[in-house]
Amino acid sequence: MCGIAGLINPSGKAIAALDLQMMSAAMEHRGPDDLGFMGWGENAKLCIEREAGVAIQDSQVAFAHRRLSIIDEGEGGWQPMATKDGRFVLTFNGEIYNYVELKLELESEGLNFTTSSDTEVLLQALSSWGVEKTLPRLTGMFAFAVLDTKSKTVTLARDPFGIKPLSYAMSKGGLAFASELTSLLMLSGVDRTVEPSALYDYLRFGFTDRGARTLFAGIQHLPAAHFAVVNLDRPDVVKPQRYWQAELKPVRDISFEAATTELRTLFKESVRLHLRADVPVGAALSGGIDSSAVVGVMRDLEGPDLDLHTFTFIAPGSDLNEENWADMAAKSVQATQHKISMTGKELVSELDHLIQIQGEPFGSTSIFAQNRVFKLAKDNNIKVTLDGQGADEILGGYMPFLAARLATMIKSGQWLKAVKLLNSIDGKRGTFLRAMRFVLPTFLQGPARRIIGESLVPAWMNGDWFKRHGVNIQAPQKPVSGDVLRHELLESLTDRILPALLRYQDHNSMAHSVESRVPFLTTKIVDFIYSLPEEFLISNDGETKSIFRAAMRGLVPDEILDRRDKIGFAAPEEQWLKESGAWLDDVLSSDIMKTIPAFDAEGMAQEIKAVQMGQKRLTGDVWRWINLVRWAETFDVSFEK
Repeated sequence: MCGIAGLINPSGKAIAALDLQMMSAAMEHRGPDDLGFMGWGENAKLCIEREAGVAIQDSQVAFAHRRLSIIDEGEGGWQPMATKDGRFVLTFNGEIYNYVELKLELESEGLNFTTSSDTEVLLQALSSWGVEKTLPRLTGMFAFAVLDTKSKTVTLARDPFGIKPLSYAMSKGGLAFASELTSLLMLSGVDRTVEPSALYDYLRFGFTDRGARTLFAGIQHLPAAHFAVVNLDRPDVVKPQRYWQAELKPVRDISFEAATTELRTLFKESVRLHLRADVPVGAALSGGIDSSAVVGVMRDLEGPDLDLHTFTFIAPGSDLNEENWADMAAKSVQATQHKISMTGKELVSELDHLIQIQGEPFGSTSIFAQNRVFKLAKDNNIKVTLDGQGADEILGGYMPFLAARLATMIKSGQWLKAVKLLNSIDGKRGTFLRAMRFVLPTFLQGPARRIIGESLVPAWMNGDWFKRHGVNIQAPQKPVSGDVLRHELLESLTDRILPALLRYQDHNSMAHSVESRVPFLTTKIVDFIYSLPEEFLISNDGETKSIFRAAMRGLVPDEILDRRDKIGFAAPEEQWLKESGAWLDDVLSSDIMKTIPAFDAEGMAQEIKAVQMGQKRLTGDVWRWINLVRWAETFDVSFEK
């Protein structure tokens, strides 16, 4: 795993070495082991060096690479990497887990290799098969740029789920791309104005990373499962193309037992591939089903020789504390445990730095806890971790998915099953009301929200400002036909939930030079899960992840598999904010808070008063106000009037 950046200028306009040096320096944490630069142009021969000034003199195209050595730690994995004939040059962030198998295939076609790195395998594959034929064959997490000096193009690409980030912006008439927004913001001319639609989604729903949008109007993400071919004569034109689609498959005619066996096989194979590394591998462990399954399979595959270390956030004195469960999981696999806890004062002292790391506002304080877990891994000399990210989105692990399952039953007239499901879960009223959002026609979903007190424009929000700037204020549309749960899982995977979580996780782990791997997220697993009937995912008696629980019997303690509560990777947000005391008041009463036009001054004043008097809980929207204020000041963000 690494950091990549690049600049593409129109013909006749040379790149400034200082620009690329600043972009590279901004992401040093992503690759402290080595660095490299590449330059090429119509009037400049291909040059790859460790000094930017030497490499990119008179160049039209320039790449920067920061290396975190995981596979082939020596010179064999150094980047940017070029083919022998100099036609193709690659800068690549991530891991290709099936590189061994791909290498054998390429060797059978007569290709020779000079290194043992997955980078060379990817480069040779792109050179031999082309981008469009290579991408579907990759199992891994990746973002890369490849220059073709013959066709005079640069192709940008990103893995199917967006595990590895890649963003781009226009600067000085050319195109800039990078692993992190902070690298792009080193350049002059990048628009720091807030994108109103993205701001609305963040403030109202906590959504970020939806499609190509960022909260900066001048920066876009290359969407997951896309590539874009950029012609050097028109670097201002970027047209992403999709190469894989997560989609609902026709429901398979398969028994629960057969599906359980197949899922167990797929998951174990994925973990096996994700364990490939030339450095120590550990695991982030919460004590939930997903992370416990990861460590259980790690031990099962590697046997007693694996020196397994786990890293856990604990919240003493909180209902969110899963320490006992994490202890049970770690003991079952004989892991060496490492734990960390933190306080609200620590959050306050580190918040601005965390915002700098993330580049955009984030949805909850759990991101702080996650960041500290990766620091704990770094402090214990672990360079790679595996965890359970993505399992909830593909298997139906979140409690709101119960409402979607209930809605499917109601829509299909399974009334007795619906009553049984509702009676089996806590929070019956809330689950039923959520289910009604799916059952009601689209035109009634808005009024229903207002009836239950979930306005699309709360009193603290300046709805007129958003409308004036073209924001279409409406609730996320719910499906009104078909299998509701399966549709909700797809939305969570591709749009509302997982893309942001993956960005948080990447930036948190790489801030400490740790590579975080997510074995639940392979196209084989997702395609399989999305072909199963809903009752395999959430049973008729309300058991979430039903098929995965069954698949992990014998690998994970039954007490963990039989858990019916769901905490997730959560932090005691309200407790931490209460501990922050005067700091919270200072942020809410700051000058910048008063000047953000997205806030309604009178409505916000009343909300702040309610917070200060203890009449409003310190969760959700309060956290997002704080985060937005600190982000806007940290990055000198501007707002349209």
